[in-house]
Amino acid sequence: MPPLKDNDIRGIMTRHLQTDMLLGVKLAPLAPPGRSAGSSTAKTASVKSAPHLSQISAGALAKRQEALNDLDQQNVKVCNNCNLHQTRTNTVFGQGHPAARLVFVGEAPGAEEDRQGLAFVGRAGQLLTKMIEAMGLTRDEVFICNILKCRPPNNRDPAPDEVISCRPYLDKQLEIIKPEVIVALGKPAAQTLLNTKAAISALRGKWHDYYISGSPLAGQATPLMPTFHPAYLLRNPAGKARAWADLQQVMQKLGLPIPKRK
Repeated sequence: MPPLKDNDIRGIMTRHLQTDMLLGVKLAPLAPPGRSAGSSTAKTASVKSAPHLSQISAGALAKRQEALNDLDQQNVKVCNNCNLHQTRTNTVFGQGHPAARLVFVGEAPGAEEDRQGLAFVGRAGQLLTKMIEAMGLTRDEVFICNILKCRPPNNRDPAPDEVISCRPYLDKQLEIIKPEVIVALGKPAAQTLLNTKAAISALRGKWHDYYISGSPLAGQATPLMPTFHPAYLLRNPAGKARAWADLQQVMQKLGLPIPKRK
């Protein structure tokens, strides 16, 4: 991994501080990541689960779920940090397994997502479900969310101030789930996560490093694969083959079997 530049470190630290401020954290713990100060060693017995879920203890799994619930109920659902709270029907936190090895990140909720309060349940969501199933997974075994937790009017692109306001929630979600791989669905998601203005055509099909809430100062990067958004694939079916090639790379990274072509 190439050394981080000063601007990269400043950006990471800024996002980390924004997350802490948004979530009301006023004191940084002095203990190393993964262990509370003065705590005893956690139990190491893993939960019996599918190989595409992280093997963690039952207690750790419960803590992750509780942390996600608290983030949703105490922060996202009551958020009024940007003007989107004035037009939303529901916030859309995202859903899936708290120990998912794979997280899909899209752009923003659409009309059906806003109505139901669930991520990717419209036509694009139905295609995403098929993509996930083609990988040998189910929606319950991954985690699906968006950069924005509220629908922009008329499904327009997220505004910069909306992304800045909502980004800490996504960072915290990823920090809690600790996925092994992230898939960025579409240009806005990929550009936001990678802090770039490059086109999705230039980003997709290649592995990128993503640092969850300042983790390069304490750990490794999370591999991120950009690919086309399912809504784009509905309009441009010819892109499905390239999207499938991207997902096959994800399967290889996770050690999942790639189905043979019929």
